[in-house]
Amino acid sequence: MDGTAFLQGTGALAPHLTVLITGLVILMLDLFLTERSRFLNEVVGLIGLALAFVLAVLQHGDPRMVFMDMAVVDNLSVFFLATFILIAILTLLLSASFVRREDIASGEYYALVLFATTGFMFVASAANLVMLFLAIETLSIATYILAGLHRQEQRSLEAAFKYFILGAFSSAIFLYGIATVYGALGHTNITQLAATVAQGDMSPLLMFGVALLIVGLGFKVAAVPFHMWAPDVYDGAPTAVTAFMSAGPKAAAFAALLRVFYQGFGAEDVAAQWAPVFAVLAALTMILGNLSALTQVSIKRMLAYSSIAHAGYAFVALVTLDALGAASILYYLVAYTFMSLGAFAVLTVVAKQGERHHAFSDYSGLASTNPILAAVMTLFMFALAGFPPTAGFAGKFYVFSAAVKSGYYVLAIIGVLTSVVSVFYYIHVIRVMYMQEPGEGGSPIRVSAVTCTLLGVTVLGTLYMGVFPGSILNLAERSVALLFS
Repeated sequence: MDGTAFLQGTGALAPHLTVLITGLVILMLDLFLTERSRFLNEVVGLIGLALAFVLAVLQHGDPRMVFMDMAVVDNLSVFFLATFILIAILTLLLSASFVRREDIASGEYYALVLFATTGFMFVASAANLVMLFLAIETLSIATYILAGLHRQEQRSLEAAFKYFILGAFSSAIFLYGIATVYGALGHTNITQLAATVAQGDMSPLLMFGVALLIVGLGFKVAAVPFHMWAPDVYDGAPTAVTAFMSAGPKAAAFAALLRVFYQGFGAEDVAAQWAPVFAVLAALTMILGNLSALTQVSIKRMLAYSSIAHAGYAFVALVTLDALGAASILYYLVAYTFMSLGAFAVLTVVAKQGERHHAFSDYSGLASTNPILAAVMTLFMFALAGFPPTAGFAGKFYVFSAAVKSGYYVLAIIGVLTSVVSVFYYIHVIRVMYMQEPGEGGSPIRVSAVTCTLLGVTVLGTLYMGVFPGSILNLAERSVALLFS
């Protein structure tokens, strides 16, 4: 690779490198900060992410391959880059009070969030299965450590250990899938895979490799039956980390699924083999996720199973193999980012007075002691359930419309029915807040200015995407157009 090509590649990946360098700067800066000046870690992180967001938006345009065709910069990657940076910004805002309250090393924490975000971004830009594997491992290692950040708590360490062990197995399976695909086709470049498969170059070995890739990525999405890690890890990890993990790795996994299966294995003959598998995964994920959430006694664990169910809704659109389905996935991931991070932000605030397991009783009478906080939580519960005029309603509408348009009527019906089931456990949260008396010691909760900013952004995002869904959907449709060109 000559100097000009290297500079072009570096410029194309400027957003990724900016986030990575910002994480390294925070690690170095933290060595010289006093306890009173630790807030500078957050400031540096937010400035770096804002700069990376601007650089990502500037990459919008014609697709181009960089770094020996290992990475690609196109509208699809730009959309995901912006989404990942948004998730990281909201996570930093969510974590500001949490880090101080829990006396966590802020430099280490924010650096890990940024390193994981770097992994997300390289997943979206991966044009080669090997690059995709390295990006997934980058984000996985960072999230393993984040899950066990409460080193003095057995639940947190147990969550990190389970996540690491099962994650290692899924990574090995995914890598074996890459090796199998290489053995069947002779290369790992996604564009070359598409060209070879389009010529009808199929074999049992190739289909076996594709199956292994589904298993590896299914773990990252927490799709049933690869979801076993999610409830315990989400419940045991610090709440701010759970919020980050519920949105970031899930969106990254769907970016990988779109790259690999829409772009690499989108040929009609191969798609006819994996689409029914995805349909079964979608149905199982929606059913088990929602039914399991009904029986939970912890709001945090309930939201963990809810996250599994929402992965199932996005899987419905993945089955459709058309532009509306692909665009609705992008829309749904952004909508879920606002809804999920907003709900977890409320959990971090209430946890100041409640216990860390987030029992429903911690929220008894919240409408009496903290009416604004209860109203905000109510909005997020309605949005996650899919009530209009929220982003959750618009997201589910587009997903199920894509399924109906493609003839997956049964899948759409299952999605609607499971959404009705979800209403019961989301409404239960609202009932506890408004119809039960406050517990002992119930008093107004002080919300920091940073947390108020986060709640304001997530509320506005949830409402804007519900009332004016067209702008984000149109952007998503332009981003996925290259997959069908």
